[in-house]
Amino acid sequence: MRMTSCGMTDVGIKRTNNEDNYLINDELNLFVVCDGMGGHAGGEFASAIAVNTVEEVLANLETTPEIEAAREEGTVEVVRERLRYAIRLAGKRIFEKASAEVEYRGMGTTCLVVLVDSGNAFIGHVGDSRSYLVREGRIEQLTEDHSLVNEKVRAGLLTPEQARTHRLKNIITRSLGYTEEVEIDIQVRAVRRGDRFVLCSDGLSNLVETAEMGELARSLSPQDAVRQLIHLACERGGDDNITCVLARVDEVA
Repeated sequence: MRMTSCGMTDVGIKRTNNEDNYLINDELNLFVVCDGMGGHAGGEFASAIAVNTVEEVLANLETTPEIEAAREEGTVEVVRERLRYAIRLAGKRIFEKASAEVEYRGMGTTCLVVLVDSGNAFIGHVGDSRSYLVREGRIEQLTEDHSLVNEKVRAGLLTPEQARTHRLKNIITRSLGYTEEVEIDIQVRAVRRGDRFVLCSDGLSNLVETAEMGELARSLSPQDAVRQLIHLACERGGDDNITCVLARVDEVA
């Protein structure tokens, strides 16, 4: 498997500190975006814990009884369970740190992970950071926002257009750190040569249309596309931290 990737983060126009963190590990084909919250240094610390924990677990191939049990079902289930464990452990570490130290109380983070392994993309997420797949000229949002507004959209109480400008759009219903355990969404997609995975925090997705992301990801190199996407978000107000990672599948072995 050969991939080309690029990631960038920007504080935006209105914030004074950046609580987003991202990771690209080319050896593992591992890509992570986390959007922290909690004020002061809390959000930045929470997102850093999440990024570092996920990389640590997946790089060191840690195992658990659940991972060992998954071996009977094959490689896909083992990788799926390992990814779930990595994100779960990140949440536990954040929760324990927040519980032990008053200055970090209430901190948390979204967590979005894309791991490409054995011809598949494993996508795990908690919160409202998003992953998209650009394939054959079309873009598809892979993740479902864990947010109050998205729950209202799914219930038919709001339209997607209303949701974009709703005053409660930044309230998320799942995150790492607020509780010791959290439900983690995991999905698996077979990858093809030419696929492009876009990962971003809501500082980008709130200001750049999905179609615009798809066009730039399809027509530009990962580095140029990421740079242009962040520029667009800043140009349109940059009211939040902005993080984007783009990973292109160049060869499927």
